[in-house]
Amino acid sequence: MTQAPAALAVHELSASYGGRTVLDGVSVDIPAGRLSGIVGPNGAGKSTLVKAALGLVPATRGHVRLLGEPLKRVRSRVAYVPQQETVARDFPITAVQVVEMGRYPHRGWLRRLTRADDELVAAAMEQVGVADLAGQPIDELSGGQRQRVFLARALAQQAELVILDEPFTAVDARTESALLDVLTGLCAEGRSVVAVHHDLRTVLDRFDHAVLMAGGIVAEGDPADVLTPANLEQAYGIVVAR
Repeated sequence: MTQAPAALAVHELSASYGGRTVLDGVSVDIPAGRLSGIVGPNGAGKSTLVKAALGLVPATRGHVRLLGEPLKRVRSRVAYVPQQETVARDFPITAVQVVEMGRYPHRGWLRRLTRADDELVAAAMEQVGVADLAGQPIDELSGGQRQRVFLARALAQQAELVILDEPFTAVDARTESALLDVLTGLCAEGRSVVAVHHDLRTVLDRFDHAVLMAGGIVAEGDPADVLTPANLEQAYGIVVAR
């Protein structure tokens, strides 16, 4: 049986912010069909890794494959949910209009959505619990509500790979658990989910795969094998109780 290509594969990837090197020759293959978490201390390069992979931050060297292809070939098959603080609070559209954007990669910006598109949008909003917020301006929603709306946009896109950057910021524990159920369900359907996350316990308990970063890759694989005291001490520079 032919093995599926990695959901996200980077080779010798380097990127800089303001003249400071954040990624320096990073290489990692994140498997397809799994719920994968990228963890590490602040400044470890987690967000830069996914942004560089998506072309949102210019890479200075290296190459990237998503679903086995260059980004330009699979852009419509990849969805991105940004960090909460990067979402403009004065975005002058409603929640349902944000979710409808998930259909544009398939329909184009100038074509009207079909009834089938409308049904996918409604189903996505129902799935993450924001159906009742459809007509609300996005800038009037709470941080947690906005985050769920942007996840609904990714679901409406029906992407094969969903990449999320700190998706549970401003979300309460009950909502986080429900959204993790949604993401786990996507993987059960054969899709791939990669999430930058800060909660090591959640990654250990709920994720299938982990990547631990501290400028470079400290370890990657099964969360129980990655999030060991020795690896955490190396990444965070603190002594971890054993």
